[in-house]
Amino acid sequence: MVSRVLGFAREMVMARVLGANMFADAFLVAFRLPNTFRRFFGEGAFSAGFVPLFSQRYHGEGGLEEAKKFSEEVLAVFLPALLAFTIIGQLAMPALVWLLASGYAGDAAKFELTNWLSRLTFPYLMLISLVSLYSGVLNSMHKFAAAAFAPALLNIVMLAALLLVPTGGAASAQALSIAVVIGGVIQLALVWWAARSAGISLRLRRPRMTPGVRQFFRVVIPATFAAGVYQVSILIDTQFVSYLAEGSMAHLNYADRLNQLPLGIIGTALGTAILPSISKFVDQGKPEEAQKIQNQAMELGMLLTLPAAVAFAAAGVPLVTALFRGGQFTPEDAIVTGNTLALIALGLPAYVLVKVLTPGFFAREDTKTPLRIAMWVLAANIVLNFAFVPWMGLYGLALALALTAWLNCAMLYITLRKRGHFQISAHVASRIFRQLIAAAAMGATLYAVNVFLGPMFNGGTIERMIALSTLVGAGGIVYFGLGWMIGAIDRDDVLILLKRKKPAA
Repeated sequence: MVSRVLGFAREMVMARVLGANMFADAFLVAFRLPNTFRRFFGEGAFSAGFVPLFSQRYHGEGGLEEAKKFSEEVLAVFLPALLAFTIIGQLAMPALVWLLASGYAGDAAKFELTNWLSRLTFPYLMLISLVSLYSGVLNSMHKFAAAAFAPALLNIVMLAALLLVPTGGAASAQALSIAVVIGGVIQLALVWWAARSAGISLRLRRPRMTPGVRQFFRVVIPATFAAGVYQVSILIDTQFVSYLAEGSMAHLNYADRLNQLPLGIIGTALGTAILPSISKFVDQGKPEEAQKIQNQAMELGMLLTLPAAVAFAAAGVPLVTALFRGGQFTPEDAIVTGNTLALIALGLPAYVLVKVLTPGFFAREDTKTPLRIAMWVLAANIVLNFAFVPWMGLYGLALALALTAWLNCAMLYITLRKRGHFQISAHVASRIFRQLIAAAAMGATLYAVNVFLGPMFNGGTIERMIALSTLVGAGGIVYFGLGWMIGAIDRDDVLILLKRKKPAA
């Protein structure tokens, strides 16, 4: 949560310093290249392949030593491959930028700036991939703090760059790009130290295709393609946006940053936390316990995600105006970003559910099924982009993202249910239905508050903060208050959390 909040603060400052223009667009594409691999490895393929295999060894006869040996064998092959890919990327950077945002090729200055900034940020790819390896080790040992906090360090460094170079334009964009790599170094230092403190000090070995490495690749390659399909979807979206009006990349980024706040705090955290536990119960032949964990994660995920999705959909423009407007970020920018957010947020619950459902496949070392589903989702996303973007522009792309998120969620759940691996319990289904009722009441409340306080969102900083606090406070009171009354919230769980534990006699 600290990481996501700091990331959000970074975007607020960046909006004011860079705005929504050529310089913001260029940096965001440059950051997207290595950041795509961050999501690719850290939240997808690498974890899916590494965590279950490390967990098997760690909880098996070999224990810590066998798990450590496996990690060193993977690192010995992983590091040279990353180094080679980074060098190739630097040499082929103009081609990579063109593949990512060919729409910029028509503007020589914008294309050259994007190319230069991409060269600066690209080494982050190698650093964050190594962070993913150490994070996989720590997560498998149920030590989540360091790996979860590591992204906060990147956000702190980027915030510092914006505050040190607040002039905007190319200077601030370049400072941000350099900060990305510095942040990657600091992140790697943190997880390396945490792993060493946990008893895992990895030494470099000669690269060899050991049985453990071959097993790792058998699992991770399909997962890589599955994660790669999702990333290809992002790259295709980037291509579409590169042909839209200047600033569209920035508008989409700021909207997505708000959308990612609950997704990162809730969805990614849940998915990361439940994978080792589900893997353990599957290995122990206790599928009922694995299903119980997924049901609990789904109930908690929807309880916390639904109000965020409704708030973004019902009050996107006032929220963006209150949080981002100022400096280079104009009222017109706030309207476009807010409307984009309202459409993207329609898929927010689905994004979180996907994070809860996919561990059901990965824990069983099944990465091929998510790959097949991801390919269908990618095809649907391309079709919807071609259908919506020509007449809806950026809003069409946002709507396509939301619809394909639900398609992905539905296909994953139906597959798990057919195989008997997971089914939403009647208890959880009833709870989620009541959460939807509370969320609908909250949406009506937000609309009324927005109508009443509308002018304040366009006032000074103090007025906007008062209006925003009133909006959030009213929505929160209605959602959680009504939720408590109609049973959308598990009262017993809340009371257990609030009750002080008595010391043993």
